[in-house]
Amino acid sequence: MYEHFDHTADLGLRMQASTLPELFAEAGRALTSAIIANVEDLQCETGIQIEISGEDRDYLLFDWLNELLFHFEQNGLLLWEFEIAIDESGLNATTKGDTFDTLRHVESHEVKAITYHGLRIEETADGFAAEVIVDI
Repeated sequence: MYEHFDHTADLGLRMQASTLPELFAEAGRALTSAIIANVEDLQCETGIQIEISGEDRDYLLFDWLNELLFHFEQNGLLLWEFEIAIDESGLNATTKGDTFDTLRHVESHEVKAITYHGLRIEETADGFAAEVIVDI
């Protein structure tokens, strides 16, 4: 589960999941849904592999979202489906998504950057929760 919340001139992403890999998948979907308004029209036929090294969960989440934003900015990739493994060395993900098409996708926000402000992951009774602020 994810949701967006307003944060001055920025946009907050709040995620919850039962496992850490699913939390990162929810974060990816939250970012994509911040970029386009009609995620239901995504055709998940294009995929890439992403590997990120790191031990700190908060920084790993930051790097993960930065990587997804990079692939959108460079290649127009809107990633939506994720198979993620996280261990002590980092993250390995198989992703699927769609290429941005102005005829099919409605832009919601221009996400300029992922920020460290308010970035946090915490364990909860139900699994994990996270928040991150994106610059729009």
